[in-house]
Amino acid sequence: MSEGKMKQLIAETFFEMAHMLETGQSGREMPIAITAMGSEHGEETIYQAACEAAKKGISVKVIGSRQMEAENVEVIPVTSEEEGHKKMDDMLQKKEACAAVTMHYPFPIGVSTVGRVITPAAGRKMYLASTTGTSSVNRIESMIKNAIYGIITAKASGVANPTVGILNVDGARQTEIALQKLKKNGYDIQFASSNRADGGIVMRGNDLLTASADVMVMDSLTGNVLTKMFSAYTTGGNYESVGFGYGPGIGEGFEKLILIVSRASGIPLITGALEFAKELLDGDYQKVLADEFAKAKKAGLEQILNECRQNKNSESAEEVKAPPKEVVTEEILGIEIMDLEDAVSCLWASGIYAESGMGCTGPVVLIAEHNLKKAREILTDKKYIG
Repeated sequence: MSEGKMKQLIAETFFEMAHMLETGQSGREMPIAITAMGSEHGEETIYQAACEAAKKGISVKVIGSRQMEAENVEVIPVTSEEEGHKKMDDMLQKKEACAAVTMHYPFPIGVSTVGRVITPAAGRKMYLASTTGTSSVNRIESMIKNAIYGIITAKASGVANPTVGILNVDGARQTEIALQKLKKNGYDIQFASSNRADGGIVMRGNDLLTASADVMVMDSLTGNVLTKMFSAYTTGGNYESVGFGYGPGIGEGFEKLILIVSRASGIPLITGALEFAKELLDGDYQKVLADEFAKAKKAGLEQILNECRQNKNSESAEEVKAPPKEVVTEEILGIEIMDLEDAVSCLWASGIYAESGMGCTGPVVLIAEHNLKKAREILTDKKYIG
């Protein structure tokens, strides 16, 4: 055995011992759960992707309706997609899985996903911040947070000093001003420069193809569309074959590692998502998250975000106190993102407890089952939904 390999083996052994002391679980095992039901290409696609990831040393727990025997793969039997999601949450809660990959999750406001794609012009990995979820209902605040979420994800995945660019969408210039202020106050952001002749932090469409920035900042709806295009442009759109999916849900205080893939995702992409999850676990993403937020707050992040909130329309509705908290399991879809918090306040004013969230198709109001009918009637009457 060469000296280099010996040193690597010793390092891996010490890492595994440290991980076991901390978690009681072998570092080589950090199992990743994946829900199989709901794929447009059938459960078999998920099972095959799990086998591909398992061949690369990843321990995978498939939550599905059919049995399979393969090394490094365990099947957790369920009979429905809903049961599968409940089982996934339960496994994460009980630490039976360290991370999960799934096709839908109602992240709370404040959490959004950071996707990773492979750009066609340069074959480089690029992080899209963000691709689903809502970091804030204030657009500029959301994009500022997205930049930090992107940096966290890239660093946890092994990019030591990720460069950051802002896609030229609505709010890009205000976001640039805020991030420049954060940098001036001491937060170490490495800004990218556009490949176009005039350069600058604000990126053009060309920069998406060439990956001019490691982290590309944008709103989540734009990020969602771009992820679909980068993932399926070689297949005509039916099958997402390239990249790593919509990525992990990142947000301060959100401790579950849940990565999103599309129902149209194919075997290569789902395998990539499982690998992405393992990279984040190996990179101790929660520690990276805590460190980055500590540094950003020291540089005045909260004050900058408060300024964004104060600039929002001052004619907002009078603050309404929330009714007693209930378990919310039902979703009401079809509400515009900018109306989401007002819709929740409207229900609170009517004595109905509700929460805002983000589903796979857009913003949702989360409601208890026994209030669902009445809540729909109120939101329809107030023109929040059709």
